[in-house]
Amino acid sequence: MRWALVKVCLAVTTMVVVAFAVPLGLVIKEMARDRAFSAAERHAAGMGPTLSITTDRDQLNRAVATSEAGGDGRMAVYVPAIGDAPALKIGDRRATPADVEETRKEGRARTVKVPGGFALLAPTALSSGVAVVEIYVPESEVSNGVTTAWVVLAGVGVALIIGSVAVADRLGVRMVQPAKRLAGAARDLGEGKLGARVREEGPTELRQAGVAFNSMADQVVQLLANERELAADLSHRLRTPLTVLRLNAASLGDGPAAEQTRTAVETLEREVDTIIRTAREAKPQTASAGPGSGCDAAEVIRDRMAFWSALAEDEGREVRVAGVERPVRIPVARPDLVAALDALLGNVFRHTREGTAFAVDVHNGDDAVIVLVSDAGEGIVDPETALARGAGSGEDGSTGLGLDIVRRLAESTGGDVRIGRSVLGGTEVRIWIQLDGRRPVRRGHRGAAVRRRKRASSAS
Repeated sequence: MRWALVKVCLAVTTMVVVAFAVPLGLVIKEMARDRAFSAAERHAAGMGPTLSITTDRDQLNRAVATSEAGGDGRMAVYVPAIGDAPALKIGDRRATPADVEETRKEGRARTVKVPGGFALLAPTALSSGVAVVEIYVPESEVSNGVTTAWVVLAGVGVALIIGSVAVADRLGVRMVQPAKRLAGAARDLGEGKLGARVREEGPTELRQAGVAFNSMADQVVQLLANERELAADLSHRLRTPLTVLRLNAASLGDGPAAEQTRTAVETLEREVDTIIRTAREAKPQTASAGPGSGCDAAEVIRDRMAFWSALAEDEGREVRVAGVERPVRIPVARPDLVAALDALLGNVFRHTREGTAFAVDVHNGDDAVIVLVSDAGEGIVDPETALARGAGSGEDGSTGLGLDIVRRLAESTGGDVRIGRSVLGGTEVRIWIQLDGRRPVRRGHRGAAVRRRKRASSAS
């Protein structure tokens, strides 16, 4: 594109220079010719008064010798015969007698070609005939200044062509470089380099193409992140029924069939963990609930606790629920809340011993809803690491995704997640769900939740 633009500009500028320079050069040449013959006519007219006064040879010789043209040897005078006086031919003559006679007959000035230049023959009427004044115009005077003017025109034309080529080259670079960068970024994106972007510069069209490319690349990254997130979330949700299978397999006793079942469940768990980690290799984007989505947290908690209570009864775990007597609307989609609760309750069953009690408490405030999931286990040594995205090391079947699902759910509403020590003696995961999207204002929520749990315990 760059060289094509240079060639086009070179061709157009050359045509423009030729179209203007050639006619201008011809005009200059014609002007020089007119200037030379105008001067010759002026010299010839200067002899008219002398011829009208006298035709004496001596006087005419003096007049010719004292004139500018005559002094340079470029003037001649032809006087016809008058009476008995013979015809006179004074000065340096170059024109032929035939040309002189032709001028007398025509009665008007004419130019004839002579060796070394031109001769202007100007007739002058006398009382007894027509005299002719000859002015010699050398070739050098006719073309005086023409060569210099043509050289100047040629230099100006060449300068214009060079300048236009330079400007075209700079414009080509300004167009080609952004296009090359755009092509390179598209190639990198096609090779899987998702961070490839281009600077939005250059002509308007290329800037718009750069903006569109960057937007497309961001959308591709977002789509891939969403796919990985969906794969990870779906895989993690499989761990809930896997937990049930593992617990049921543990109660099958001894025997080949029971051992095969437990082995199959462990293998399936490892495969699910592998899928989760693979999907989490790239940093995912924060998920958020769609506009207008929401659910009744109390109804969802009652439903999930009914599911997990059956397993808790088999393992001898005490279960307590509080704060779910009335509807509690939150700006979270039901599947997301189900996934978060299953992740937390599944962690309780997975990471605490059989017989460990746990509780779920809901506190409904004016601007926020707090969900507390507590257990009487050994607690979490490093809460900050546990909350970090993907912090699971794979030990004890942990992928680090469960708490991340919970954290993303809370942050999608403007809330957050905290891990601390529960009143039962183990871990307490507090989910702060903001109802109006503002950052949470924390004051007194823990004490209110504890008092609610105590009232529920005393009631039972």
